[in-house]
Amino acid sequence: MSKAKNNNEFRPNDFVVYPAHGVGKIVSIEEQEVAGMTLELFVISFEKDKMTLRVPTHKATEVGMRSLSSPDIVSAAMKTLKGKAKVKKAMWSRRAQEYEQKINSGDLIAIAEVVRDLHRADDQREQSYSERQLYEAALERLTREIAAVAGGDEQDAAREIGDVLVSRAA
Repeated sequence: MSKAKNNNEFRPNDFVVYPAHGVGKIVSIEEQEVAGMTLELFVISFEKDKMTLRVPTHKATEVGMRSLSSPDIVSAAMKTLKGKAKVKKAMWSRRAQEYEQKINSGDLIAIAEVVRDLHRADDQREQSYSERQLYEAALERLTREIAAVAGGDEQDAAREIGDVLVSRAA
């Protein structure tokens, strides 16, 4: 893989999705010397988490870093939210592991599946602490990416997602 390809794919001020952290913004591309070698790095800022990540440019696609989803993928994710929750009868620890993997995959539709499956309407039983943690993590990732794709703010995206989830329950 050539360095030139990565530089064309991602540029400073681009929003990108890093699988383990969600939506971030490339602040700059810098060179840094590590163990006697010069590395070219994307400097990615995750404002909400007050975190900065440096990713070697030649490893970006290998680690799963990608551009924001297209509007088509966003609408497919919204359609996924409208579906009926699919809860397997497996033990919670196994399901929790699968949900965690989906959230960290960076795949918007997989994240929407987690939100759909873990969403509870007001009249349903309480969520356990770990269910709520996974649900909130998935919801936050989904909200941030939908907001970034739409160029709007996260409250609008959260409202839109909430409306879809509530309409499904009705």
